Amino acid sequence: METENPTPSPGTYLSFRFSDLVHPVLAGLISVIVNYGGTFILVFQAAQAASLSPELTASWVWSISIGVGITGLVLSWLSREPIITAWSTPAAAFLVTALATTPYAEAVGAYVVSAAAFVLLGLSGWFERVIRRIPSGVASGLLAGILLQFGIQALGGMSVDPTLAGLLIVTYLVLKRMTARYAVVGILAIGLAFLLAQDRIDLSGLALRLAAPVFTRPEFTLNALLSVALPLFLITLTGQYMPGMLVLRNDGFRTSANPIVTLTGLGSLLMAPFGSHAFNIAAITAAICTGKEAHEQPSRRWIAGVAAGVFYILVGVFGVTLAAVFMAFPATFITTLAGLALLGTIGGSLASALAVPSTREASLITFLAAAANITMLGIGGAFWGLVIGLVAHAVLNGQWPRRAARSETGTGAAIKRM
Repeated sequence: METENPTPSPGTYLSFRFSDLVHPVLAGLISVIVNYGGTFILVFQAAQAASLSPELTASWVWSISIGVGITGLVLSWLSREPIITAWSTPAAAFLVTALATTPYAEAVGAYVVSAAAFVLLGLSGWFERVIRRIPSGVASGLLAGILLQFGIQALGGMSVDPTLAGLLIVTYLVLKRMTARYAVVGILAIGLAFLLAQDRIDLSGLALRLAAPVFTRPEFTLNALLSVALPLFLITLTGQYMPGMLVLRNDGFRTSANPIVTLTGLGSLLMAPFGSHAFNIAAITAAICTGKEAHEQPSRRWIAGVAAGVFYILVGVFGVTLAAVFMAFPATFITTLAGLALLGTIGGSLASALAVPSTREASLITFLAAAANITMLGIGGAFWGLVIGLVAHAVLNGQWPRRAARSETGTGAAIKRM
């Protein structure tokens, strides 16, 4: 974990050089590309399972893209920290099966109930109190375990598409040796140039069209409440909010979780009648923007959050068109790009997790449990990795984690009072 205070001193916001903008803006762009190119297909699969019309599908794309963009932009601007928001990926995976048996209007009602629960959770302050009690070593181990598969997939692409993956890996290594700051920027540019030169991005069927939101009147039923709203809330809380906040903490940012949960929950509530299932703080794509690859100075990384928000809004305005552009990229390009962009975060998290001998074993167990991606009771690996890590820490150290020390200054403290 970095020790530098990420909160900038007063009067620094306007003293930007061009280089201060390039890296965080491109980090924001990469996080958006990885999100749309990697997991957005789940939204289309869920829409297909629900037999939604093209208009309702486009409205779903519009609502989560605009909602994610606005909340991430506002939170990053106010906190001066890279608060990256995203749609709930595990919730989208859950909806692929849930929407097959739940009428769409009832599902929208469940979205509303789940979002309202997050607003209440943020206002209560309970979630922030839980986050403060998680030991830093356990948090670092959890993050490293969650991201491990992305690092493996970056090299695993050599088995699927050795030319493309090999080009990206070699380019990354060369640029890392020659000019480390431009390594991720370089692999993005060279990878896109290579794909265009080989005509491997098929954009022939695309037409640029504005999205039109479609309002669906929510219907509230006990069946949808128990079978959709409750699982949606629990999956998003454990699979997105928990690891997402730990990503921020791992890179030294201390913004309270309360306004993040409240604002994203409120945004989800407003966008639910237009199809948005849930959006929240990001975890994996956030790590692209919170580490050194986004900017050497933590005080400049909030620009990545603002940039990502702008890119999400642009995608939302043009509905499924730009989302289809990102999804047209080969899977190997997305996985290799994401893995290489996250290498620094994976390495730093592992180093932090194993740095303190007294908590090393508990942190290692957390890392392995998270990497194993255990799924039980419909809850994903991030939650179980955290639970196993906390139990290991309590047993090996003879006590349950105490409240961690926390410092807030400047705008980091200001957003807490929102």
